[in-house]
Amino acid sequence: MPSIEELYALEILDSRGRPTVQATCTLGSGACGTASVPSGSSTGRAEAWELRDGDPSRYGGLGCRTAVTNINGEIRRALSGREIACQAELDRQLCELDGTSTKARLGANAILAVSIAFARAVAQAQAQPLFGYFAGLLGATPRLPQLTVNLFSGGKHAGGQVPIQDVLVVPSSARCVDEALAMVYAVYQAATALCLDKYGMRALTADEGGLAPPFLNADAMICDAVMAIERAGLRPGEDIDLAVDVAASHFFADGCYWLGHERLASHGMITRIRAWLDRYPIISVEDGLAEDDWAAWPDLNTVLQGRALTLGDDLLCTNPARIQRAVEQYAANALLLKVNQVGTLTEAAEACRLARAAGWAVVVSARSGETEDSWLADLATGWAGDFIKVGSITQSERLAKYNRLLEIEARHRLPFGGDHH
Repeated sequence: MPSIEELYALEILDSRGRPTVQATCTLGSGACGTASVPSGSSTGRAEAWELRDGDPSRYGGLGCRTAVTNINGEIRRALSGREIACQAELDRQLCELDGTSTKARLGANAILAVSIAFARAVAQAQAQPLFGYFAGLLGATPRLPQLTVNLFSGGKHAGGQVPIQDVLVVPSSARCVDEALAMVYAVYQAATALCLDKYGMRALTADEGGLAPPFLNADAMICDAVMAIERAGLRPGEDIDLAVDVAASHFFADGCYWLGHERLASHGMITRIRAWLDRYPIISVEDGLAEDDWAAWPDLNTVLQGRALTLGDDLLCTNPARIQRAVEQYAANALLLKVNQVGTLTEAAEACRLARAAGWAVVVSARSGETEDSWLADLATGWAGDFIKVGSITQSERLAKYNRLLEIEARHRLPFGGDHH
């Protein structure tokens, strides 16, 4: 049974230059694990609470010194010298120590950093790859996920030049991660050339590395993605499919969706999404409706059934209670799993179990504010995610995850790609 010898935390910077938390856990055996946690900009209201300092004179109030102090002080004192039977026990103790339903007192960023650092230390102590340790938490058989890669960005990730957030490419015909990345590279290069030809714009990118030219509207954004696939010499809908992150909560106000200058009711938004599926090779629609538009989600799910995943992010927030409600109401059929939305590995595993029990697909996702830590690649593999959503292929915090997938693929003979299409 591992015992925690020492915990230490540090404030570091994420990919947007904002502070986040890194924690190091040392076990009595000498095994040591370090983990850093991401943060999101497109956040659902049901997410666990990321603790920020609120001092406007330092990082605009976004500092994480309080969360770091909580690890170096109260959490370390509570756990140091203790034997911890398993991951679930550690996470339970962290939640009990915090004492709030949202992890607002100690901070979900502090709690998650400790949760993952402990996981990495135990994996090292057991001389197994991190994805193997993660697989054991869920009783899953490891499998490399199919990629969904940001090509174009709008919404909160790119200054809102169009309302919808991301159009992603899915190399559906790829037989391995290596082949998938090579296909994505070809499309990305074609897209940068298209941006120069059509918009006179060099490859300026958004938070997650997606290209962000001044699209006229959402349809132009999706149409340009199809054009980039064709320019790369690949076949839309055969070699490469599309996924769309609508992030509809961010343009929902007064009971309506404001898609550019258009004002749409829920049924109008669903009709628009259906029209996109009729025109473009879209296999996944994320947050097609607002997070609290529960009454309309079952209609969207019915329209997409058999054609594309009804993927919930803000709707679900990796929150078991919200996932259970969505299952009961037939509101979605796929979970976007973000561990920091719920705050511990154990709770994220429970969310994953619920989704799998309902026959849903699972998409393991990074955040807009990421670090060079690669644990997400191991999580997506260990939990047999159908897809992984990391961002584009141009920034080190994204490439760390892709490169880890390549490393896992080269060193371990694992199956590739999810069952859902």
